Amino acid sequence: MITPFLQDAAFLENIRSTDKDSDRFYLWWLGQSGFLIQWKGQHLLLDPYLSDSLTRKYADTDKPHVRMTELAIDPSALDFIDVCTSSHNHTDHLDAETLLPLMQANPNMQLLIPEANRDFVCERLGCDQTYPIGLNENEQVALGSFTFHGVPAAHNTIEKDPLGRCKFMGFIVEFGHWKLYHSGDTLWYEGMEDILRPYQVNLAMLPINGNKPERRVAGNLDHEEAVRLANTIGARLVIPCHYDMFTFNTADPADFARACEKIQQPYKVLQCGEPWDSDQLL
Repeated sequence: MITPFLQDAAFLENIRSTDKDSDRFYLWWLGQSGFLIQWKGQHLLLDPYLSDSLTRKYADTDKPHVRMTELAIDPSALDFIDVCTSSHNHTDHLDAETLLPLMQANPNMQLLIPEANRDFVCERLGCDQTYPIGLNENEQVALGSFTFHGVPAAHNTIEKDPLGRCKFMGFIVEFGHWKLYHSGDTLWYEGMEDILRPYQVNLAMLPINGNKPERRVAGNLDHEEAVRLANTIGARLVIPCHYDMFTFNTADPADFARACEKIQQPYKVLQCGEPWDSDQLL
């Protein structure tokens, strides 16, 4: 099993040691599509999956979710989170065994979801209907220091509820002069680049595990598509995600790196638990 770059006490110590007064922001990859962002003492969790719930759920089935990477941190130890997102209802993006400990450790944490998913989210978490903050495409909401813009995601299609609200979403996150794009799970759909290009994204976090029907799960961008999308929208840097979590549904980040180098797209491949800061964008 892969050991995180930083784990448990070392991971927490690294977070505490950051400069909370400068305009730089800090990022840690948590595995799968999970990221922790810190800016001026505010902390944002993007789609965290910090449990073994799926491994246990599918252990005795014909689709075992064999974990590849150890947990970087127990969610109950993250007692400083201001905002958390869930881009859609799949468990590796909406995990009760991750979110309930986070909610208990952070009574004032705000949870951002696609508005279309409110009933499902509240049932899974056993929370009040008014707790999650809903967002749809072409909408924005400010939560603490972060402003979120809703972007459709196609997993595998752009799926909407009867009121026309997206069930799968990505988020543009804006704070200070920074703009980040966390795609959630998505394929490249028609017009996607036209939606994203005007945001002038500094950093894109994109899945690379691809779309293979034999896996019997909804698919994502593959490594070449992720690189082309980042380049097409003018992202100053792209970080890959959604690999090295489950043996049946992963990809080789070395392929992603080679594709970036081929077209001179700036990139960074992180290990689970590895820190990165925005000085590397300057």
